[in-house]
Amino acid sequence: MSRTVEAGAAERAGRVPPRLARIMRPELPSLAGEIIAEIRRGIPEYARPLDGPYGQVLRLSVEHNLTAFVDRVAGPPGAAAPGSLPSGAAPPVPGSGSGDLARTARMLGQYEAHEGRTLDTLQAAYRIGGQVAWRRVMKVAPRHDISSAVMSRLADALFSFLDELAALSLEGYLEARERPIPALDERRRRLLRRVLEHAPHDASELDQAAHAAGWAVPGEVTLVAVEPESRCVWTALDEDVLADLETDAPHLLLPGPCTAARRAMLDAAVPGRRAAIGLTVPLHQAADSLRWARRALGLALDGVVDDRIVHCEDHLVTLWLFSDPALVEQLTRRRLGILDTMTRGQQDRLTETLRTWLVTRGTAAEIAAELHIHPQTVRYRMRKIEQTFGAELTDPETRFGIEVALRAAHLRPSVRTR
Repeated sequence: MSRTVEAGAAERAGRVPPRLARIMRPELPSLAGEIIAEIRRGIPEYARPLDGPYGQVLRLSVEHNLTAFVDRVAGPPGAAAPGSLPSGAAPPVPGSGSGDLARTARMLGQYEAHEGRTLDTLQAAYRIGGQVAWRRVMKVAPRHDISSAVMSRLADALFSFLDELAALSLEGYLEARERPIPALDERRRRLLRRVLEHAPHDASELDQAAHAAGWAVPGEVTLVAVEPESRCVWTALDEDVLADLETDAPHLLLPGPCTAARRAMLDAAVPGRRAAIGLTVPLHQAADSLRWARRALGLALDGVVDDRIVHCEDHLVTLWLFSDPALVEQLTRRRLGILDTMTRGQQDRLTETLRTWLVTRGTAAEIAAELHIHPQTVRYRMRKIEQTFGAELTDPETRFGIEVALRAAHLRPSVRTR
């Protein structure tokens, strides 16, 4: 069998034979999939859903870089292969555009800066990509009787190409560190502020502002309040999310409801930080959704709510109870102040039993099982409660006020009678 690829003039000139590109090109689709899988398996930071923003960037970058390298090998007659370039030279990429290649590599470096990482992760991804690609070359080469001299020059060309990508990514990384680039530009921040204005929206003006910001106006929105000074992974944000995270009260606007996919996005965008998801409301009530979210975040930061990501939908009663803390304190004093003459221990025991009775309306045995005490202890406490509160427990409105005060005290122990 005659050699499919002859070193010929190209080999004598120290270049990779352009005809080698014809062998490499059919391998690209499956090779891209193998590289992506290996990167995601070997680097946890890149193991994100492939249909998400970062997964799409990873896939497109791998595919683009593979195509760029093969196009470079196939270069026009007389073009030098990457391995034969003078030091520091950056040749054009026929068919892909050297500018496109540089932009892609720099963008990846910028992403790493926005993610708050060093370049070690991206450089590891480049290494994995090179190793997987070379394994494929070693597998395919014997079928085409490629000489060892050509294989050596191809290896030089491949790893020179990877060095070039790493250098370009470093440029993008340093640019982003020196001049941070927010994921959403000033037009979108202005649009978010306009949406949150309490004055009625002028539909035509809002539509114009949205069009200028490249944003489709939704019928419903969900606002999210984020813990101050949170690190944001900009690249994890969905493209239709409006954000203002550079203020003392950072927040996001999600078009539509907060789905499971949106929740996963929040986990990735503000890793390890607290956030509160407001109620889904019509666009003109966006300010209300943000107000509730901020209140819920405050309760989470105060320890009233334990969730890291708080859903207002799950804590409506709590939000209502603490909508006016001073008023809750006054209610507590008026409804539970009768216990002031008792010790703190006596107050705690009686209020715990009374709250359980009001919530469950159970028998002495059921309340005892709930509190892990003897039924006779419950009966004793209930007699003491009846003696203390008297007719107040038979009046529906007063009893409701007592239950509200007890619920608030249970959620936040600092709200107590003194």
